[in-house]
Amino acid sequence: MPLKRQSAIPLYRQIQDYIAEKIKNGEWASGAKLPSQRALASFFHVNRSTIITALESLAAQGLIEGRRGGGTRVINSTWSLMAQKKATDWGTYVEAGRYKPNLPMIQKINQAEFNPRVIRMGTGELSPELLPSEKFTELVKALSPNLLSLGYQEPKGALHLREALSRHLKTDGINASPSSILVVSGALQALQLISSGLLDRGSSLLLAKPSYLYSVHVFQSLGMRFIGLPSDHEGLQPERLAACKRKYHGVILYTIPSFDNPTGALMPEKRRQQLLSVCQQEQLPIIEDDVYRELWLDAPPPPSLKSMDRSGNVLYVGSMSKVLSAGLRIGWIVGPEAVIERLADIKMQSDYGSSSLAQLAAAECLRTGLYQEHAAFVRKQLRMRRNHLVDLLHTYFADLGQWQIPSGGFYIWLELLPAIDPKLLFEAALRHDVLINPGVLYDRSARRYLRLSYAYASLQEMEQAMQRLRKIVLELAN
Repeated sequence: MPLKRQSAIPLYRQIQDYIAEKIKNGEWASGAKLPSQRALASFFHVNRSTIITALESLAAQGLIEGRRGGGTRVINSTWSLMAQKKATDWGTYVEAGRYKPNLPMIQKINQAEFNPRVIRMGTGELSPELLPSEKFTELVKALSPNLLSLGYQEPKGALHLREALSRHLKTDGINASPSSILVVSGALQALQLISSGLLDRGSSLLLAKPSYLYSVHVFQSLGMRFIGLPSDHEGLQPERLAACKRKYHGVILYTIPSFDNPTGALMPEKRRQQLLSVCQQEQLPIIEDDVYRELWLDAPPPPSLKSMDRSGNVLYVGSMSKVLSAGLRIGWIVGPEAVIERLADIKMQSDYGSSSLAQLAAAECLRTGLYQEHAAFVRKQLRMRRNHLVDLLHTYFADLGQWQIPSGGFYIWLELLPAIDPKLLFEAALRHDVLINPGVLYDRSARRYLRLSYAYASLQEMEQAMQRLRKIVLELAN
């Protein structure tokens, strides 16, 4: 809400009226916790004293109440005061929900990503300037009306898209008929369907540590626990896999063998074969998350686990989000037909199928070659951006950190040499309009690490960000 600073109405009154309107409209219901005074001051760009004055006035009206150790909460609404009735405590319902909220730091990241002043050095998506906006618009305009469908698609997804995906996957050595492919709304939904449709509450999921899955609560919200396995610059190490599976009763393995998130590691072919062999012996199914596969920068990655799988042990997850458009929300799962049918049934219960228009556009991108053409363009641009960020690290962090140069994907896993509280570093960087992803989001013990992305920020923004980060790290290290 932009304050009218030239208005005769004092700033505290404008803020007071804004909050009162939120309460009156039911947007901030009884029991809801208000943002902190510091957060409100930052949001309105005023001093904390102005916020305190506004909150004291609202408290005098009986709308909010400060609680020792519990922050400030809404205790009533204009409507309920008039009606002399107790308002519904929606906070009780919110806290009782099955799905866990995002980590506070993740919530802040999600909000800050929409602040145009912030340089996004951790964002896992392509910069708008790397998206094929014009070509995509032309492709959609050229669509035949005969292909256009505004109705629901069949449970596994539009057949013409699954046929196109079947042909596309074959170029990577994956033989999957359309009947063994499920179209999903991005890779995250694929994981949600697997967690709710195939795994029991209390199941143990094995994964590398650090891992992207620690930063989201897809599996934890359904009562599953994670068993972290050691990893190195070549990804997950299979040596301890069998012992961990038996000790912790692991039911499934999750891995990103090609350009891991967050470390950027690439698993070599020999290790992939070892991993497959152990999992087959232990009858341990695998979720292969391969969304970064086409983003190789130096050389194509080794064959996917799925392409080497001869026992139907691998569920393969792919997506168009990392190459074509995060907003298109088209991904896929490849697996045994019985599993795909089970997951398709659950997807129908949750959203009745992915967008028909998005599926049609995705199929046309594959059919016309736009997807493959754009993937080549993105690889070229990411190679230049990666090299630029590596140069900046040599310039500004040669004495403050160490890193491996990734051969693909979006990320550099930077290890800081000074021991700095990751939360303090995150907050300090954000105050200087630099958004970072601390390593603790992916492994609580990774307190010295940062996941840096070269996919979103411009070359100039990267340099500004790294200059600011160096200064912040030096200040916090003293």
